[in-house]
Amino acid sequence: MAQVVVTIAGRTYRMACDDGEEERLEHLAREFDARIGGLRTSFGEIGDQRIIVMAALTLADELAEAQRQIGDLKNQLGEAEGVTRSREAHSTQRQDRVTSALSEAAQRIERIAQKMRDVSRA
Repeated sequence: MAQVVVTIAGRTYRMACDDGEEERLEHLAREFDARIGGLRTSFGEIGDQRIIVMAALTLADELAEAQRQIGDLKNQLGEAEGVTRSREAHSTQRQDRVTSALSEAAQRIERIAQKMRDVSRA
């Protein structure tokens, strides 16, 4: 288990993480710290706990919106896949009809050719 030291809102924290995840955790801590800094710039000094809660809530809101968008995209993908399957089925039916029509035409041509051979022999 790896450990990293991060600074958030001026406070240093020692955090444990899986081996190889150190850089990711440090990046997330920097992003969160920057979010807190941005809120502090907008709202001034309103207390560390309140500003941290506000930052957490804005991130939770963004996460909820991202999850909603993912859900919408999954629905759109499902609809598109349904349309694709429907078009493929329609295309297969059309190909079957064309194949059947060509087969029937070939049989008629063969019958006509046979009749012509029979007439020419007679």
